Amino acid sequence: MSELKTGDLAPNFNMPTDGGAGVELSALLGKNIVLYFYPKDDTPGCTTEAIDFSTLIADFDAANTVVIGVSKDTVAKHDKFKAKHEHRVVLGSDEEGNVLEAYGVWVLKKLYGREYMGIERATFLIDSQGKIAQIWRKVKVKGHAQAVLDAVQSL
Repeated sequence: MSELKTGDLAPNFNMPTDGGAGVELSALLGKNIVLYFYPKDDTPGCTTEAIDFSTLIADFDAANTVVIGVSKDTVAKHDKFKAKHEHRVVLGSDEEGNVLEAYGVWVLKKLYGREYMGIERATFLIDSQGKIAQIWRKVKVKGHAQAVLDAVQSL
């Protein structure tokens, strides 16, 4: 699949979420969607990112926007992660990696000279019509949630 770009139709997704629910792109049309991909529950950067998005959730709600964090962690891990830190965002479980592949965030990474496949920290803002309005790749957590909110509010 070629790399997604602004203006492309967002690939559909359908995945289980924390709390035993599920989320599907087609069911969310009419709302904006922040789909942020992160490597692993309960690690420092991922925890900070979820807290930052959770802190701003009322502002996202006011802007008719759903915030969904996605990793390969299980629903059970998501439930523990959400309860431990009182996260207020939806956490999607993509254990098979289909959504990660569709959005091009399952990538070759390097750490201390070792190469491995992993999740690129990236965020996709999808407008109410299902088109990609903005993409952030190789995200640095500090200030990111606010930058995404600013983009949502300018739609």
